[in-house]
Amino acid sequence: MSAGAPHSQKIRTQVAIVGAGPAGLILSHLLADAGVESIIIDQRSRDEIESTIRAGILEQGTVDLLTAIDPNSRVNTVGNRHDGIELRFQSEGHRIDFPGLVGRSVWLYPQHEVLKDMLRLRLDAGQDLRFGVTATRVEGVETDTPCVVATTADGEEITIEAEFVVGADGSRSVVRPAVTGSSTGGFFREYPFAWFGILTEAPPSADELIYSNSPNGFALISQRSPEVQRMYFQCDPDADPNALSEDEIWETLQARVPGTALKEGRIFQRDVLRFRSFVAHELRRGRAALVGDAAHTVPPTGAKGMNLAVADVVLLARALRSLFSENDERLIDGYAEQASRRIWKAQHFSWWMTSMLHSTPDASDFDRHRQIGELHSVVESDAGRTYLAEAYTGWPID
Repeated sequence: MSAGAPHSQKIRTQVAIVGAGPAGLILSHLLADAGVESIIIDQRSRDEIESTIRAGILEQGTVDLLTAIDPNSRVNTVGNRHDGIELRFQSEGHRIDFPGLVGRSVWLYPQHEVLKDMLRLRLDAGQDLRFGVTATRVEGVETDTPCVVATTADGEEITIEAEFVVGADGSRSVVRPAVTGSSTGGFFREYPFAWFGILTEAPPSADELIYSNSPNGFALISQRSPEVQRMYFQCDPDADPNALSEDEIWETLQARVPGTALKEGRIFQRDVLRFRSFVAHELRRGRAALVGDAAHTVPPTGAKGMNLAVADVVLLARALRSLFSENDERLIDGYAEQASRRIWKAQHFSWWMTSMLHSTPDASDFDRHRQIGELHSVVESDAGRTYLAEAYTGWPID
């Protein structure tokens, strides 16, 4: 090695996990429980991971898993159980009673809080978790010894030699090209609208989330904590989040939730969230697999993002346990097909909720009346309400 050249090191492990989000952290825990060693790398610092604010509606199955991992999980103390949502249209609210319809609930517990919990648990357990390490490529997935090539913040190159590689590194996954053949290989849909989101210092405007369809467009009145609320309204994908005054934002939100007086406060964060659906063409190739946003993204209307990642991880952890402890490849061979069933059900539900509640730029009067007819069909039918409750609270995790 010439003077001044970056140092290089090789590390060996059973499973190399790229990404320290909920999927990667939960997977490492489930693998450790099965006696399988793993290394996690993430290009972000711990502080960056824990401070990235993201919404969080957790399905019943996700909460059950987090509680099984840690019986003292804060999801049961800090998290807020919600037993329903309100569909609002034509200035009237219609409650969907989750326990009454399907015997399950959801929990409002932001994703960054889950990350804080899981990071603490994994680091306390001695997990090899390396922050500030950026994966640059994945090699050899068709062999029994795939590897992840990465670089530290100091420019040192690391090669992680593994028996299996997992891409849990989000929608810009470095692992995805090794599985699908390209970074964009997949089924893709972009929607003609976005969400203008705010965080405001105010008490909750309602006990449960309000999904409101109005002639002016969609709005979601969500929550974050007793003191901070999250709210959204439908906007153009190219909208400038700084173009509206606070008064204009509140006027827009209030006009889209007729019949509910919103509680206003100082707006301290605003952003525009584009709507996209994506499913990778392949979820597994050889000794590599994708989970979470690396494998799929969904519109937020159905509250499926993190929950879908958790379901992926449960399937993959079971398959890897069978592979390493019994040298049985049947479950890993079936991972992609089994995970895809739930992924496409979640894609459909997210698309359905989105199309039922939002206005498209080219919508006609016929489209508007048909949409109201669909909403009546759902709220006035036991079968319709039950399907919504079943999908929203989450299909049981196998």
